[in-house]
Amino acid sequence: MTKDHTQERQPATLRKRLLLAATFFFILIGVCYAIWWIIVASRYESTDDAYVHGDLVQVTSQIAGTVVAIEADDTQRVARGATVVRLDASDAGIALKRAEAALAQAVRHTRTLYVQNDALKADIDLRKANVERARIDLAKAQSDLKRRQTLAKSGGVSGEEILHAETAVKAAQSGLAQALATLAASKATLETNLALTAGTEIARHPDVLQAADKLRQAWLASVRTTLPAPADGVVAQRSVQVGQHVAPGTPLMAIIPLQQLWVEANFKEGQLTRMKPGQSVSLTADLYGGDVVYHGTIQGIAAGTGGAFALLPAQNASGNWIKVVQRVPVRIALRPEELEAHPLRVGLSMSAEVDLSGPDAKAAAPRLNTTLETGVFDGDGKDVEALITKIIRENLGS
Repeated sequence: MTKDHTQERQPATLRKRLLLAATFFFILIGVCYAIWWIIVASRYESTDDAYVHGDLVQVTSQIAGTVVAIEADDTQRVARGATVVRLDASDAGIALKRAEAALAQAVRHTRTLYVQNDALKADIDLRKANVERARIDLAKAQSDLKRRQTLAKSGGVSGEEILHAETAVKAAQSGLAQALATLAASKATLETNLALTAGTEIARHPDVLQAADKLRQAWLASVRTTLPAPADGVVAQRSVQVGQHVAPGTPLMAIIPLQQLWVEANFKEGQLTRMKPGQSVSLTADLYGGDVVYHGTIQGIAAGTGGAFALLPAQNASGNWIKVVQRVPVRIALRPEELEAHPLRVGLSMSAEVDLSGPDAKAAAPRLNTTLETGVFDGDGKDVEALITKIIRENLGS
């Protein structure tokens, strides 16, 4: 072997060694990646198609009225129960006064029924005495007529006297009939009053209760001229204007409780195989970048894809159908303390990474913490009840 052949073989050998080293290096990288994927990466599914969502609590009027004041505007934070809109209270105030007068009148009228019972009982005793007197007068007139008729046979009484006696009998009969009718009318009136007042007191009488309910309704209408904020949050979508006449149910503005936000992450259908409620999620917001990490929990997986509930669902039965990978919304709950430390806004973009290693398949699904309720519309019924009691007491008399 010559020296030239040896020199030519050395670069070929070096090149072969380099290729083998590179091949071994890439195989090693592939093996490391496979091990990493099996041990670590296969436990996670991630998406950047995620957005912050929240409740839009509508402020609506429960009665018709004209807006006279707006005490909260867009971007302003309000507390639950704080007044945000006020309506003209003139008509409601007049209706409330009218209801108060109606209740007082009902109490006085009902009280009259109770007072009349004793008077009617005394009147009935008098009517009975009148009936007895009318019967005595009738018996006397009939006796006089009979005596005159006997004397008339012997010629001792003229025909004119008999005619007067007969007239007296008819007058006595009419008087008895009238006395009986008056007695019957008094008894009927007493029975009616007793039926209306039996087994109840004035304050529990149906007429009084009905008037009291109308007063409560008028009081509610008066209270509802002031519209409170149903929840703590930030005002958005204000559409109401001063001087606008609003009807019941008209949306005036929305309040978003920023302390109760959640994230809807849209995962591809192939990513949902091992995903289930209760699994932990790490999230980052474009607002803060990767420096702030939120820790959430999957609350539930939507019943269908986003396209299934779209306003215009896709028609996949056409001849030129093209398969598109669908995405399913997954609801992720956020920790309140993290939201308080780093506030978010509805609609912000998020990136979500789900840890598929837990929880156990037999573990119960977490209870959804989605309760949102308000008691600002209940009103303090003590005020109207005190007003009703006062009106009844003032009109009962002694």
